Amino acid sequence: MAGSKGKAQTVRDMVLSLGLIMVAGMVMYLFIPHDDSAPDIKRVDYRVELLTARRAASYPVAAPEGLPTTWKASSVRFRGDEFDAWHLGFHTPDGEYVQIEQSTQKRSTFIDEATQGARRTEKTEQLAGRTWTRYVDGRYDALVLEGADGSTTVVAGTASWAELTQMAKALKTA
Repeated sequence: MAGSKGKAQTVRDMVLSLGLIMVAGMVMYLFIPHDDSAPDIKRVDYRVELLTARRAASYPVAAPEGLPTTWKASSVRFRGDEFDAWHLGFHTPDGEYVQIEQSTQKRSTFIDEATQGARRTEKTEQLAGRTWTRYVDGRYDALVLEGADGSTTVVAGTASWAELTQMAKALKTA
């Protein structure tokens, strides 16, 4: 009968160990901070890149003017060696994303990349005296302006049509 006392003690020790581990886990959960809110998006200053792009690009580079401060610029880049590609990304007050993309790349290729696969619709909008075409069903919805200067401008993102339209209306080229 010596063997049964050892098995009972081993089971009791395992149960006590498991209980101790659970108590330690609860204490860690209570005292280690955990925040489930969305991360704070840092605002970027794009003025220097915009000036550089406007000097170097072969087309008039667009950037928004007059947007509320609740729109946060979050990414910017100009690639003169890649079709004079201009990118400016924003987070909207609703937490959605809007990007401005401009390039001299072949239109069909550029639009497909900028909209991440959206398709052209027959719907157009007159915004600030320019005709924009709607693209839908890609990862992003988009408004596309096919410039006469050889460049294409795309305003795309996860934002609502109202926010995409607000961005397109705010774009100025100098």
